[in-house]
Amino acid sequence: MIPRTLFSKLAITLGALLMGIGLLYILLSTSLSRHYQQVFLQNLNRDLARNLILDRNLVNGGRLDEAALRETFHHYMLVNPSIEIYLLDANGRIVSYSADPGDVKRRHVDLEPVREFLSGHGFPLLGDDPRSHDRRKVFSAAPLPSAGRAPGYLYVVLRGEEYDRIERLFQNDVLARLSGAAVLASLGVGLGVGLLLARALTRRLQRLSELMNRFCDSGFDDYMPIDERRGKADEIDRLGRHYNHMAERIRTQLEDLKRQDEVRRELVANVSHDLRTPLAALQGYIETLKIDAADLSSEIRVQYLDIALAHSRSLTRLVGELFELAKLDAREIHLRPEPFSVAELVQDVVLKFQLAAAERGVRLAMECGEPLPLVIADIGLIERVLENFIGNALRHTGQGGEIVLLLRRQDTNVEIGIRDDGDGIAPEDMPHIFSRFYRGGGQARSGYHAGLGLAIAQRIMHLHGEAIEVVSRPGQGALFRFRLSTWQADGDRLRHEDAVALSSAVSL
Repeated sequence: MIPRTLFSKLAITLGALLMGIGLLYILLSTSLSRHYQQVFLQNLNRDLARNLILDRNLVNGGRLDEAALRETFHHYMLVNPSIEIYLLDANGRIVSYSADPGDVKRRHVDLEPVREFLSGHGFPLLGDDPRSHDRRKVFSAAPLPSAGRAPGYLYVVLRGEEYDRIERLFQNDVLARLSGAAVLASLGVGLGVGLLLARALTRRLQRLSELMNRFCDSGFDDYMPIDERRGKADEIDRLGRHYNHMAERIRTQLEDLKRQDEVRRELVANVSHDLRTPLAALQGYIETLKIDAADLSSEIRVQYLDIALAHSRSLTRLVGELFELAKLDAREIHLRPEPFSVAELVQDVVLKFQLAAAERGVRLAMECGEPLPLVIADIGLIERVLENFIGNALRHTGQGGEIVLLLRRQDTNVEIGIRDDGDGIAPEDMPHIFSRFYRGGGQARSGYHAGLGLAIAQRIMHLHGEAIEVVSRPGQGALFRFRLSTWQADGDRLRHEDAVALSSAVSL
């Protein structure tokens, strides 16, 4: 069965790791122990072959005493059965030995390790084991002087067949049990400690997983933040902190989506209402012209066509504002700031609304009491803001009223205000005047109707990093004002000589 929890995976991984370490320990300890035994045994018996030659009188008169050699073989087979003695000629051929004839597999011994042994090279030195075709063992060797011919060698294998047999019994019995017990004890202690540590680590992850699952299963409603530890935080603490931030952001975005959905529903309803009236009027006048065209005078037909054209233009303006507001909400409109004279821009916009204000009997003026520096902003979008404010003021200012655009310098900014003496805004309507299609219950005959113009103006100023301030009292008009940052080139404020001329009011 495949483990699914992190703790079970850690437990299995830790167990496998400890077992691998235990096996590696056994292999290393066995290898090092064998190496140590070989070094110790060869150093201990370094002079064994030479002492045999001297003590047992194997050489008499420069010749090998065969009888003494056979007696030495027999004696040491009884006294020390762990060694095996071989007599080699000058070429390494085995001439005689103490082992059973049937056990000797080699007829020749490599003399290179023997020469290294005699030269005193570092131990352990391994030489050929005559009882095996490929096995090598530690040994002791000494030359046999012989007059008139090349000397032979007395070759003593220090770990003979009997030694190997007893060692295997010991290893298979006592050593195996001791090693197994040591490995099992180490494995048990290490595994226990490791599981406790793994459990301490995975407990916090499990808690985080439970909170995340509950948060997801509840449709992101049931949110419980995970506790954040103070001091030094590890990766799990940082993961928990990221979860808290993510959950809060998701909840905020969901709330925004709900509000946007409510705004969308309201927008659809308001757009339907605002489109239905001009569409119905447009359709009515066109149908009337189609049905009663023969009975209508030319003056009436022209009047009906003018009314239908006015409604068509209103529809075109409303649809254009909807597209413009959608682009602002989607951040598809990007600022192209440039330095310009705000006084000149305001004058151009005032002249643009001159005819409309005159038709309504409203006085439109601009006041600028001091020379103004250039400002830095998107001139096209600022012009759109001014048009929306003036258009909104014209809709709420009656005949004989006044609309004044005020320009003044304020520290490093230029403040622009649009003041009218129209109906004003009721206090309960004030928080909603920048909402799309808001219709309030203020002093206006049909309630305060902001439409889309103020909403567009607010979003444009947000793009510039500025806010719009509103001051109004019912029946006393309203004042909308905002600020633009001045532009400074080479450390000097650029001023315009015609600013004084523009400071006079422009009356329409």
